[in-house]
Amino acid sequence: MSAETSTHAHHVDTHAHGHDHHDHDHHHEPGFIRKYIFSEDHKTISKQFLITGIFWAIVGGLLSVLFRIQLGYPDADLTWMKPFLGKWISEEGQIVPEFYNALITMHGTILVFFVLTAGLSGTFSNFLIPLMIGARDMASGFLNMLSYWFFFLAGVIMFISFFLATGPASGGWTAYPPLNALHDASQGGVLGVDFWLVSMAVFIVSSLLGSLNYITTIINLRTKGMKMFRMPLPIWAFLLTAVIGVLSFPVLLSAAILLLFDRNLGTSFYLDAINLAGEPLANAGGSPILYQHLFWFLGHPEVYIIILPAMGMVSEILSVHSRKPIFGYTAMIYSLLAITVLSFIVWAHHMFMTGMNPFIGSIFVIFTLIIAVPSAIKVFNWLTTLWRGNIRLNPPMLFAIGFVSLFISGGLTGIFLGNSSIDIRLHDTYFVVAHFHLVMGVAAFFGMFAGVYHWFPKMFGRYMNQTLGYIHFWGTIAAAYLIFFPMHWEIALPRRYYTHSGFEAFSGFEQLNMFISTMAIISFALQLLFVFNFFYSIFFGRKVREMNPYGATTLEWTTPIRPGHGNWEGDIPEVHRWPYDYSKHGRDFIPQTEPLTQYEIEHGEHGDEHDSDIIKSEEHKG
Repeated sequence: MSAETSTHAHHVDTHAHGHDHHDHDHHHEPGFIRKYIFSEDHKTISKQFLITGIFWAIVGGLLSVLFRIQLGYPDADLTWMKPFLGKWISEEGQIVPEFYNALITMHGTILVFFVLTAGLSGTFSNFLIPLMIGARDMASGFLNMLSYWFFFLAGVIMFISFFLATGPASGGWTAYPPLNALHDASQGGVLGVDFWLVSMAVFIVSSLLGSLNYITTIINLRTKGMKMFRMPLPIWAFLLTAVIGVLSFPVLLSAAILLLFDRNLGTSFYLDAINLAGEPLANAGGSPILYQHLFWFLGHPEVYIIILPAMGMVSEILSVHSRKPIFGYTAMIYSLLAITVLSFIVWAHHMFMTGMNPFIGSIFVIFTLIIAVPSAIKVFNWLTTLWRGNIRLNPPMLFAIGFVSLFISGGLTGIFLGNSSIDIRLHDTYFVVAHFHLVMGVAAFFGMFAGVYHWFPKMFGRYMNQTLGYIHFWGTIAAAYLIFFPMHWEIALPRRYYTHSGFEAFSGFEQLNMFISTMAIISFALQLLFVFNFFYSIFFGRKVREMNPYGATTLEWTTPIRPGHGNWEGDIPEVHRWPYDYSKHGRDFIPQTEPLTQYEIEHGEHGDEHDSDIIKSEEHKG
């Protein structure tokens, strides 16, 4: 009982402090630089992450268009690009092979880390955590600001590498040694890999600062009544994503630093018995397989760092726009927890080709196949939530449903690749490219698009254009499937080849490659349509006229249309129920802030079995 009293006192204290802080900000309006550039307001920082992520998405997408032109039209004359790309276009008008390697390396790095990690988590964790749990701001506004500026600095370093005389990193987005451990092994390895490694180190600092802040905020700053099992599913997803990041990113940081040592200090962590241009090097005792273990210990949890936030947001959007409670709320939470734990014990399924002991390989096969179970639970719950719902087919809902579709179709091929005997045959073919782009790349983007369309009114006080949203969705999902579904048939085509036209065995894929490249160009054009819609709507979109335009139950829709720093003008609202009371007792929705009725108390209709103690206390008061 005393624990409950102290918790209650803590909440009141926190809220009073937050209220005073809000009033203080109200009376001392910060200047432009403090308000929009070096801001400590979580909402402004989220917009900084989002807009920076959009910039990097355009860059990463443009790189993919360039290398798809090379793959689809290997004989095309690209002399017209010479003013932009200079020496990277040969005298014959072709992309130089070294630059092709740089294109795929930087495309993967940018989209995986700068867009789908920082752009997705940085945006929505920042924006939604305080609003959904009932907090004035993040636990540390200063660390939050630093997390963005470290991300920005990492981007600047990576961007500068494009303009190096020897070109950016070109040894693959995984940066495997020994290729990437030697300055003289490739053009991009002269300086480009050093820039890549320093950029990634700075980026990891950004991610760790953000993740620690998210965890601290969720655990300590929930409003009165916001118990863990009353939190909306996006908050659970952001919390577990941050936990994965805190535990796995330091391993990549150590891998990157040791690789920098091997490159510049003469150490041999990853090098042993290397001959370069016929000359033996002095390095001895290292192992490139060690780097693979370190990289993939982050690399596979990274898949879930990308996809879990999208899962959480999609769960929320499906429930809101089908006007139904999320099906299996507790099962959804436990499946998120299972995915979090299992993500740390499957990394070596990326390494079946390294000659590992077959018995060890079989262990990783088992856990890889087991991780499909919580994923299947989530899919079942999403489909059941949609079943017989009063569905609003607006852009956020379409992208959420598209996410489920892509997650299923991309995830099914993961069952093939999780089996070591099949994976060894399919390794480094376009089948692998198709799998991870569908399930991790395009699906995560669809989750991100769903989130932007859904919370845009709360972010900017205006709506995005729905017609452009419909065009964006239908065009993108068609293009995505037409790019990556045919790739499954390119099962004999090896990845990372600059061109396949010189090989008799690959001649049958020329038309298919051309088709895929054409679809990739169309898909990129459709994303530019989204970018136009986004920035146009910020300034000229239809204004939001009501606080809760969707009829949602969660706390972010109890703030003013354009919330200031501190989010709520008065006291922070108190939570009385779980976040998914839709279509109940003849009502369309019941907000989390509405107290339980006597009927709900008597019949135990509190939405969540974890609220039994609340019900007993209410009964005692009655």
